[in-house]
Amino acid sequence: MKAWQFTNTHEPLVLNEVDEPTAAPGGVVIDIKAAGLCHSDVGMLEDEGWLSTLAKRPITLGHEVAGVITEVGDGVTDWKVGDRVGFCPTTSVGAPGYSFDGGFSSKAAIDQEALVRIPDNVSFAQGAAGTDAGMTSHHAVIANGQVKAGDKVGIIGFGGLGSIGARVAVLAGAEVYVAEVNEKVWDQAKEVGATAVAKSITEFKEIGLDVIVDFAGFGTTTAQAIETVRRGGRVVQVGMGRLESTISTKTLILSEVTLIGSQGGTKEDVQGVYDFFATGKLHPTITEIDFEGIPEGIEKLKRGEVIGRLVAKIAD
Repeated sequence: MKAWQFTNTHEPLVLNEVDEPTAAPGGVVIDIKAAGLCHSDVGMLEDEGWLSTLAKRPITLGHEVAGVITEVGDGVTDWKVGDRVGFCPTTSVGAPGYSFDGGFSSKAAIDQEALVRIPDNVSFAQGAAGTDAGMTSHHAVIANGQVKAGDKVGIIGFGGLGSIGARVAVLAGAEVYVAEVNEKVWDQAKEVGATAVAKSITEFKEIGLDVIVDFAGFGTTTAQAIETVRRGGRVVQVGMGRLESTISTKTLILSEVTLIGSQGGTKEDVQGVYDFFATGKLHPTITEIDFEGIPEGIEKLKRGEVIGRLVAKIAD
C-alpha cells in the first residue's frame, strides 16, 4: 500500500510502498477513511527538535486518524470488524505518526486502548479532526478551564482550535467573547455564538471574564489575558505561537489569577467532542483534500491559507 512518509527535516514527504499492517494481540487494524493535517506536521518538516519524538524513520505521518475496523487481534473483546473508530493520540500506547506509523496511508494498526467510538451520524472527517483539535479544545475549556453555565469566557485566537473551543464554551452555557486579529473570521465567530469579537482580549477588560483560554500563545496574548481576567479568574494557556512570555507577576499575585498550561487531552475529551458533533450543534469548519494532496496541504498550513481544519479523505 502507499504511504506518505517522513524521512528527515527539510526534506519533503516521500510516497513509499509499505507492507500492510496486521493486528497484534490486543490490537486492531482499520481501513483509514480520513486523516487530519496539523501544524505539528509543518513543525516536523522544519524543526530538528521534532526528531527525538519519532520511534523510527522513515515513518508514516498523520496523528488524526479515523476509519473502520477490518481486523481484530487476540484478546480484543469490546471491538469488532465494522466498528467506526478514531484514534486518541495521548494514551500510553503512543501517538500515531510518532510512536508508530500513522494515518497518511490506507490502513493502520493500533492497540485497542487508543480506540474511541465514532457515532453513526458523525462523519469520518469530523472523527479525524476530533482526535486532536477537538480533544485539545475540549480539554482546555472543560477540564482545565472548568467552564460552566453562566461563566463569562474569553477565547484568544479563532483558528482550528479556538473556533471549536469557542463553540464548546457556548454549548456549555457560557457567555463567550472572542479576540481575533483576522477580521475575516469575525462573522464566523458570531455565528458559533460569540457575544462579541475584538482584535484584543484587553477590549473586554470591563466584562469581568471568569476564564480566558489563549489558543494563540504569542507571548503578548498571555500577558494580556492575565491583565484582563477578573480577580480570582483563570487563564488557560494552549497556544505556542511563542515559547516564552513576559508577564506581570504583580498582577498574577495581587489579582490572585490562576495560570494553567493545557496540552492535548484524554479519550474522554475525544468522546465528549464526538458527542457534541452527534448533536449537530458543533460543526467545525473542515476543508477536505484527497490523499495525493497531503504534501501541498501541509504547505498551505505553513502559508496560513487554511481556515478551520484540513482533513485528507483517504477512502469513502
